[in-house]
Amino acid sequence: MSLQVISAISNSSLLQPGFSLLNFDGHVFFFGQKGWPKRSCPTGVFLLDIKQNELKMKPAFFSKDSCYLPPLRYPALCTLRGNAESDEYRYIIHGGKTPNNDLSDRIYVMSLVSKSSKKTTFQCVEKDLCGDVPEARYGHTINVIHSRGKSMSVIFGGRSYTPLTQRTTEKWNSVVDCLPFVFLVDLEFGCCTSYILPELQDGLAFHVSVARNDTVYILGGHSLQNNTRSPNLYKLKIDLPLGSPSVTCTVLPGGISVSSAIVTQTSDTEFVLVGGYQSDDQKRLVCNTIVLEDNKIEIVEREGPDWTPDIKHCRIWFGCDMGEGSVLLGIPGANKQLISDANYFYILRCKGAEEDKEEEPTAQICSQTSTEDPGDSTPFEDSEEFSFSAEASSFDVDDADTYNEDDEEDESETGYWITCSASCSIDINTWVPFYSTELNKPAMILCSSGAGHWVHAQCMDLSETMLLRLSEANVKYFCNEHIDLNKGLQTPKKVMSLKKQPMKPLRKKTTMKLTTPAKKSFLRRLFE
Repeated sequence: MSLQVISAISNSSLLQPGFSLLNFDGHVFFFGQKGWPKRSCPTGVFLLDIKQNELKMKPAFFSKDSCYLPPLRYPALCTLRGNAESDEYRYIIHGGKTPNNDLSDRIYVMSLVSKSSKKTTFQCVEKDLCGDVPEARYGHTINVIHSRGKSMSVIFGGRSYTPLTQRTTEKWNSVVDCLPFVFLVDLEFGCCTSYILPELQDGLAFHVSVARNDTVYILGGHSLQNNTRSPNLYKLKIDLPLGSPSVTCTVLPGGISVSSAIVTQTSDTEFVLVGGYQSDDQKRLVCNTIVLEDNKIEIVEREGPDWTPDIKHCRIWFGCDMGEGSVLLGIPGANKQLISDANYFYILRCKGAEEDKEEEPTAQICSQTSTEDPGDSTPFEDSEEFSFSAEASSFDVDDADTYNEDDEEDESETGYWITCSASCSIDINTWVPFYSTELNKPAMILCSSGAGHWVHAQCMDLSETMLLRLSEANVKYFCNEHIDLNKGLQTPKKVMSLKKQPMKPLRKKTTMKLTTPAKKSFLRRLFE
């Protein structure tokens, strides 16, 4: 085992505890940044290009038919192969924390569409689930088992927030262990089934799971309820007959009391367990070799690397499996650094030079690393590039031009990320899509007041139906701050007065003054 130091040259705040690494054909990709993606990489997925003593992070892209994938920290992640003969595989991502500390209960499948020297494109698809859907969680594991020609995903452990009915003001965001249910998920049809096993009494989080064929081994993990790290080794055996699946659990001796450990595969049947904690304030510097055969597991201690004094004396550490027998480790930087949340990184290689060959992995691992969040990381600027010094001849990639953000217009102060009004709530670090038409930028609409200015549709409390109607209709729109002013300046419409019909004058009464003889003559003629 060899340990290689990677010294940071520029911002490293993007890599914080809880990130994940995906290995596609020997190329390592980073996922799960702390903070929402910026314009430099809206997908939040980066290629780790380790070449010429530098580690550079290059943005990856999603295909047009991909769904939105938020940056998830502490998710469960594993590989999924189409069949035993196929070299192509995908990654399953379930659960995790968003930058807003919301927990996800969704499951995504990510596959590599194309890769060239300048661009890598992925397809991300969200799977619809039904039945006993696992609740939103983080710090859990997922594995894929194969039995009788069929495959199934197995989800176990993790933590979630206290149910709403049990929350108090003082402990509103407190977390609890998820119930120790075993979930089987059929990704083809999205059906989920939960199982209660008497051998699993306590919930576990940040444990390690290793799968081979139809068996999953669960090792270590931390229980919040008891504040203990389980010394048990659990063996889950899943049978997939034509009818209902059968799940059995056996408690085996020889477990390790550890949490947040990392497992990497070094050969067809051999794995290496590194890192983690054996108590709340004590790291575990001992390494172990795990050997899996068809029906048994063997765990033996092995000689570890020559840990540096910084690693030995630091309080926390974190990392993730890079694939091919390598692990990326990180420790907090010194307080004297200008960037308080900068970290030091190392690459731990567990395979010797004679063992570093292409091998077909037939087993599967899933591990979780955990530390207490040191707080929100400093968001990186769009124009900054992430570079680290490294010696990494075994991770060569094709020659590629590093993404140059200087060629693009800066939208940090203009464009989509402006303060559109006094009540504007859109923040580039915390924004999430609100309308179905949004992907990585907020929807905006032009206010016609004066020379015109752009405002966020969400800040104006516009419904999606109204937003679509305004975008299609050729009408002027006025924002909430200018609609009253516009009404005041508007010239009142001229009201047409009604034309009144003149009234006919009354005819004057004519009176006749008659003398008495004449009056008598007139009356006589009137009645004759």
